Amino acid sequence: MSSPNGTPLMVSQGPPPPKVTGAYKISDALVDLPGVRYAVSLFLESHMVECEEWCDENDPKKERLYYASGYGLIQTVKALMSYEDEDILAAIGHAKNSIAVAVAHRKKHSSIVGRVAGFVMGSAPSVSFIKSMTPVERHAELVFAEMTWEKAILGVVYSGDWFQFVKEALAMRTSISIYRALGKYLEAVDAEAPNGHDTSIDNDFRSGVLLGIGMTSLVLSLLPTRVISIVELFGYKGNRKEALEMLGKPGGWDTDGDEPLIGVNEEGVRRPICDMALLMFHLVMSSFTFNGIDIDKAAKILQWNLKRYPTGVFFLFGEGRLRLQRSQPALAIESYQKAMDTQDQYKNLHYISYWEIAMANMSLWDITDSLRCWRKLKEEATWSKACYTYGVAVCLLELGSEEQKAEAVTLFEKVPTLMQKIAGKSIPIEKFVARKARKFQKQNHRLTLPGLEFAYLFLCIGHAPRSVVRDKMLPLVESRLEKLKACEEKPETYEDGQGYWDDMCLANFLQGVCCRYLAFPDADAVVTEEAPPNIEEIAQRSEDSLRAVIANGPKIELDHHLVYHAHYELGRLLANRGDAKEAKKHLDLVLSGKPLEVNTATRKGKYSMENTLIMRTSAAADALEQNRRV
Repeated sequence: MSSPNGTPLMVSQGPPPPKVTGAYKISDALVDLPGVRYAVSLFLESHMVECEEWCDENDPKKERLYYASGYGLIQTVKALMSYEDEDILAAIGHAKNSIAVAVAHRKKHSSIVGRVAGFVMGSAPSVSFIKSMTPVERHAELVFAEMTWEKAILGVVYSGDWFQFVKEALAMRTSISIYRALGKYLEAVDAEAPNGHDTSIDNDFRSGVLLGIGMTSLVLSLLPTRVISIVELFGYKGNRKEALEMLGKPGGWDTDGDEPLIGVNEEGVRRPICDMALLMFHLVMSSFTFNGIDIDKAAKILQWNLKRYPTGVFFLFGEGRLRLQRSQPALAIESYQKAMDTQDQYKNLHYISYWEIAMANMSLWDITDSLRCWRKLKEEATWSKACYTYGVAVCLLELGSEEQKAEAVTLFEKVPTLMQKIAGKSIPIEKFVARKARKFQKQNHRLTLPGLEFAYLFLCIGHAPRSVVRDKMLPLVESRLEKLKACEEKPETYEDGQGYWDDMCLANFLQGVCCRYLAFPDADAVVTEEAPPNIEEIAQRSEDSLRAVIANGPKIELDHHLVYHAHYELGRLLANRGDAKEAKKHLDLVLSGKPLEVNTATRKGKYSMENTLIMRTSAAADALEQNRRV
């Protein structure tokens, strides 16, 4: 195998192992693991096409347990990146084939009773049955669970109705049951071993079981409370602490040092995926939760993997995310640009960088550069056309020329027509931008502070340096508030009598958020700028602004979500000011499910971004109980 310039292809893990020769025998399935390990290294070092070719050359018939499932995983990643129906269907086809291959390798129940019991119990084998398996059969059981899970995820993304979603959820139940059974098997054989660790169990198998149990438990722990109560009826619970420990074991990350306990030569084939899962949780899910997040640990995992895969696009994404978490958007842009420069084989990966750069530029309040990224996404990416089009439109409004506003008018008209559905349900952020686009039309082509409001939803204000908040963001809000206060005695004279209280509450809300981050930067921010001398005054200004939103909530016509977000932000502010009791009161109000805007007659259905806010508020309440910064 050669690189694009014709030179022999080498990766950090060394030269490729010998290619497969001869007819395939099921009993020799595990002989393929060194080759699959090499394929993983190719993929993680951004040689995606060469990885596909390697799998294809070694298993053209897609009949080998690990090459077939590895190839299916690659197709799944490609499908989720492109979000195109044809790619998703192709990936589903490969997942089905991988499941069939795994079934051919699995141990068969010896009786009809056993087969029926396996079906009724969600195909979960007993510990004694797993003990009777050969190593190949145990690996096949694991691969079956993995590919069933992958196919279910693809099915959820592709399906357009609730019934298909339920079908895939049942498939996920089968996968979870198998993972739990394999986990009990590991516990049993380890308990029987002299030192509590059965060395006859290979790390390739062990890392896969830990990955499966850790990921499924972590996903369950992230579900909304109402959904968890239903899931628990079926006996499934998510324990976030245990899930993170499981995902850390294959790499030996249960250490305080900068280096893991398990090196490259001792690791299982799924160890890098466990590391990536940990990074995704700590660096991406930190946008929604505080519980379990450990940015310092993420930094250690990231730096170790970047030394191992210096051109690895996924770890460069992680570096960009880490820098955003630390409120270093300019450095984050450098990481995302490097991620694009590193590989051009999977163009869809570039769109992740463009999205993140668009957000980082919003944190710098560089609207021109942010607009450039939104345009690229709108023209080429397929994940959320509604969101990309809205991003272009609000940037054009913020820039403000007549020509730009005319283009924005056309784009706002298109936004509601571009919405998509997953499992028959609309995507929350797309519902939000569609509502705002319709409001723009209703208000004679006008929105107040649309770019800053959009930036808030993606935590761009929290990731902004203090100087940007002080010198660029806050003056915009203050300018709008001056105009609003000039009409305070006669709201009907404001903008043809439309939207006065919605705009007043939005401007006060954004002022409250900006002042909060001036006084108390994000907990993970690397603060290089001096704190303002009047922090207490700024914090009080933030509190007054947020309380004004709550007080004027009954007068809001459309943007009811502002009241709920104001309670959330006020709770976080008060926690930072040391008033935990009052902070908990406001967080609990959001979690109560009660209507908080008083005048509920004008609101239909849920308020905008309700599920996201509930998740963030739950996390803030948990952090408050643990005496962590929120």
